[in-house]
Amino acid sequence: MCGIIGVIGNAPVTPSLVEALKRLEYRGYDSAGVATLVNGHIERRRTEGKLVNLEARLAKDPLPGTIGIGHTRWATHGKPSERNAHPIATDQVAIVHNGIIENFQELKNELVAEGRRFDSDTDTEVVAQLLTSNLERQMSPQQAMGKAMERLRGAFALVALFTGRHDILMGARRGSSLAVGHGDGEMYIGTDALALAPFTKRVTYLEDDDWVVLTAKGATIYQGQTEVKREVRQSGISGAMMGKGNHRHFMLKEIHEQPSVIGDTLQTYLEPATRLVTLPALPCDWTKVSRLTMTACGTAFYACMVAKYWFERLARLPVDIEVASELRYREPPMSENGVCIAVSQSGETVDTLAALRYAKAQKQTILSVVNVPESAIARESHAVLPTLAGPEIGVASTKAFTTQLTVLLAAAIGAGRARRNLSREEEMRLAGALIELPAHINAAIGMEEQFRWIGQEILADARDVLYIGRGSSFPIALEGALKLKEISYIHAEGYAGGEMKHGPIALIDEMVPVVVVAPSDAVFDKIASNFEQVKARGGKLVLLSDAEGVSRLGSQAAASIILPRVEPAVAPILYTVPVQLLAYYTAVAKGTDVDQPRNLAKSVTVE
Repeated sequence: MCGIIGVIGNAPVTPSLVEALKRLEYRGYDSAGVATLVNGHIERRRTEGKLVNLEARLAKDPLPGTIGIGHTRWATHGKPSERNAHPIATDQVAIVHNGIIENFQELKNELVAEGRRFDSDTDTEVVAQLLTSNLERQMSPQQAMGKAMERLRGAFALVALFTGRHDILMGARRGSSLAVGHGDGEMYIGTDALALAPFTKRVTYLEDDDWVVLTAKGATIYQGQTEVKREVRQSGISGAMMGKGNHRHFMLKEIHEQPSVIGDTLQTYLEPATRLVTLPALPCDWTKVSRLTMTACGTAFYACMVAKYWFERLARLPVDIEVASELRYREPPMSENGVCIAVSQSGETVDTLAALRYAKAQKQTILSVVNVPESAIARESHAVLPTLAGPEIGVASTKAFTTQLTVLLAAAIGAGRARRNLSREEEMRLAGALIELPAHINAAIGMEEQFRWIGQEILADARDVLYIGRGSSFPIALEGALKLKEISYIHAEGYAGGEMKHGPIALIDEMVPVVVVAPSDAVFDKIASNFEQVKARGGKLVLLSDAEGVSRLGSQAAASIILPRVEPAVAPILYTVPVQLLAYYTAVAKGTDVDQPRNLAKSVTVE
């Protein structure tokens, strides 16, 4: 959530600031703004709403200057408005900020007592006022930032622009991502490498509690008052990765990319010739692991739910799964020789990072499944199992989720082999099913017209929608409900089919569509019974199954989708695609903002 960019350039920087902010739209925001130095003075342009509003403002009132900062804000303290839009400024400093200053009220009280007047409702303004207070005590900008870092509490990333200083920008991070881009006589600072991709591939990722001084010649990084060195890395992200191609939305493009990115991921984790799993070197011996803990947020947590079935069945390894925002507050005891797997698309999710640190303090071996190998979660893990989804721009996760599932299934197979619970023949059968998976997903995507019809004719006018599944299809029911809520704003809930008669069945009538995730597997007869219970009460049924399942139940459904018959272990990955497409076409029918749904952010970097 929120996007930050700063540029020290040789030419007017406002076009570059706006271009970078467009690349950060995927993170979610409700206002935007830029600030530059014009003849030594801070000038700002800010608007509520989308970047098109800011562009219109800049067209009427251009903003010159060769040094500047920009921001897309997702409101935390203070409602979305031009008054609260970033950059937040005093007469001496302008600030863009992502995160939350937890002790802002304490600092604000002190600053008000000094006689300072606040012009916004944001916690960000305390940083601007604190820096200004330090500057007025005759501190240099560097000294002011160093002192401010000692006072601030919370998770944040920020960049500061100083009156009269055309030669420096300053940034700081604690908990939220921030990266420095190295150009030729120009320097950049931004939320992530995606924002910096049009300008440079040479990137330095700041560590927690780093603060940095940028000049046109380079960057000097500090921890406290001590100068530190950070590696300059070559980013693999390019500007070409940002386009929608021929697709209407990024989400649809990313759904269509799933066969390709799953195939890319499998090339890392499988040997096609031998059909054996090839995991990277891990700092744990699966035969000695006593317990596995998996933690994540949102869609990534549902990946953990599916993986629990896999690790327990294939490796006979006991698994705890925990929503990351709850794990450290529950303070669970964690067993000796335990492993914790943290799952995150961005690798910067603050709750997941905090849960990782709790598990690390409990002497767990930390593995992470992330899409950004340079992220904070990856850097703080003992080993990384990367997904190869490429940049995911749509807020509602699609290809990141299915590649997470792919990696986790490969890891479970590897653990099962190591623990001698899987024979070579069983491993080859499961690996073969994974190798065939991209083709099956491509076949499912080819049924788009059927999903479009169901979205328009059955789901779009519903007030409530239920999803049900059994076994490893239960988390996919949860994921389907989440996707529908996220992008269509229809109330939806996912349930384990066996729980229907323990309450949810009271909701069933002819106005409530029920999506049934039902591959022909060991629990198909059980979900068929739940199907009949819904039908008996007039529910409008949408059946997702294979030819055998549809032949048994399809005649009683309002609509059926026939999916390829697959090995049950890979079915959750395949059946994810239909629930994505149902949500997508329902949202399109309702005319919502598919890629940037209201109130949501792609990367959640505040609690």
